[in-house]
Amino acid sequence: MFSQLRILIGAAGVPPDDNTRAYEWERRLHWLMLCVALLAVPTYYLDEIASARVLHLIGEWMDAIILAAFTFELLWMLSVVKQRQRYLLYNWLDLLIIAASAASFAGAGTEWVALARVLRLTAIAMMLVRVMSSVRRLFSPDGLPYILAFGVATMLVGGAVFYWLEPTVQSFGEGIWLAFTTAATVGYGDLVPTTITARVFAILLVLVGYSMLSAVTASIAAIFIGEDEKRLRRDMHRDIQHLQHEVTQLKHELQAIRRLLEDRQRD
Repeated sequence: MFSQLRILIGAAGVPPDDNTRAYEWERRLHWLMLCVALLAVPTYYLDEIASARVLHLIGEWMDAIILAAFTFELLWMLSVVKQRQRYLLYNWLDLLIIAASAASFAGAGTEWVALARVLRLTAIAMMLVRVMSSVRRLFSPDGLPYILAFGVATMLVGGAVFYWLEPTVQSFGEGIWLAFTTAATVGYGDLVPTTITARVFAILLVLVGYSMLSAVTASIAAIFIGEDEKRLRRDMHRDIQHLQHEVTQLKHELQAIRRLLEDRQRD
């Protein structure tokens, strides 16, 4: 059912029964493209909310990086898969992301600013859809280290951003503390965002915090469920071995009875 949903939203990856090289490259590029997709959120902030010209320039460069990364991924995967048309059908979301990103990038700074903003928001929404289609991989024991690493990176980046944007934050450590209390939705009140830009960033951080804590909870639950499954497999394996041993004993006993009957018939 989940595979059909990914096909429906255009983020299904390499089609079944393709070549090994395609699956290997999909695995290599997966997390990289996930990070590129997440760049869309700060990029929108730099393009539309930040007031400094240098921040707008950084946002435009990040726009170009996102567009180039998605274009490269699509062209490269089309060169390694053997079912190109089916790959495009399975990943039509990437085509829309590239088209919307290119259109918004081309319209930035022109009379089509409103349309560019709509297209940029559309591209961000589609990138987040792609990210969410990959979140299921994190709901496993193997995904917990990635979630924790992402959480640490988020707190460090969030602390730096708050230290930069929020005038009441006097040190990087206070920025990390504000990022943690915001992402965890604790809200002690000792430090709060006071500027518009800091509050907008806090909203984004709360959304990330909700997602991250939910993923951590799901991964920890998957660890306990996985241990129960391993214990069940061990018990089943032991029962099967015991059953095989009993069947072997019965086979030997039947052979002994058959030989005994044959000896009596000859006598």
